[in-house]
Amino acid sequence: MGVTSLAQIYITDNKAKIGIQKGRIVINQTKNLTRSIPIENVEGITIIGNGQITTSCLGECLKRGIAVQYYSSKGFYFGKVSSTQHVNTNRQRKQIKLTEDQAFSLRLSKNILKAKLNNQIVVLRRYQRTSFSNVEEEIKQMAILKSKLIYANSAFEVLGYEGNGARLYFKGLSKLIENPNFKFKGRTRRPPRDPFNSMLSLGYTIIMNDIYGAIEGRGLNPYFAFIHQDREKHPTLASDLMEEWRAIIVDSMAMSLVNGNEIDISHFYKNKETQGVYFIDDGLKIFIKKLEKKMETSTKYLEYINYSTTFRRAIDMQIMQLCKAIEEENPELYYPIKIR
Repeated sequence: MGVTSLAQIYITDNKAKIGIQKGRIVINQTKNLTRSIPIENVEGITIIGNGQITTSCLGECLKRGIAVQYYSSKGFYFGKVSSTQHVNTNRQRKQIKLTEDQAFSLRLSKNILKAKLNNQIVVLRRYQRTSFSNVEEEIKQMAILKSKLIYANSAFEVLGYEGNGARLYFKGLSKLIENPNFKFKGRTRRPPRDPFNSMLSLGYTIIMNDIYGAIEGRGLNPYFAFIHQDREKHPTLASDLMEEWRAIIVDSMAMSLVNGNEIDISHFYKNKETQGVYFIDDGLKIFIKKLEKKMETSTKYLEYINYSTTFRRAIDMQIMQLCKAIEEENPELYYPIKIR
């Protein structure tokens, strides 16, 4: 279980019980360990596994707009409990109207996915500096795709360039992994087939659902998107906005864990029935602690501000920029995050 100074709470202890006493969130764990934090400082609660939360605590979270998210012990997202106090129907009407505007959606898609390719290229270059492996060919081909993407005439073409870029990127990323136990042959999901994919899958799921909550907090509808096609029960707008963050937050964090020897192959196990690979409890704790540290890292990557902000705050600011672009019906007002 981890609690940050900015009060994003993660519960990984299956026997933990979360309650509220005198205005403080109280977490009772095994071995008589109890921790607490003022509820006004709590931003969200994520329960991974079988931890429990009292009805009175849940009710207070709803009053204060604090979302409570639930994941299985394997990292599958079940859903969340959240307030509807931030719903903005006028903003959502504009959003839905613009998802049907092909020119707006295409321009926004190009901007976001071009930034995604840029960020992937930068991550490859960073890790190549300290590696004996050469990924210049992958970087070269990705740069060509990035230059062609701006001439795409449809969302289908844009996604085609992005998909080809992703295959090259993960090929290059695997070459840069120093520990042979974490090598992989490309993205696998549902279930992840190796430890590195397991880290990517859980990281992407958590970040996407953080984005989901931030989208709702700004009055938008997470289920109406500009890049991805509508999918039953899937928050496609969160998938859209996730794209620019994947390499920056999750991929680079997974690489740091592996190449920095912070995590070991023994922190994972294979499910015999599904052949999926998942964290054991100790591995999950290492991963969550690293992810939360990453989210609280300050950055100056947002080009429309001249001061540092955490990745968590930057995600919310990006959604505010999207709200502005929607309200003024101008996709150029949205500036995807691009690392250098």
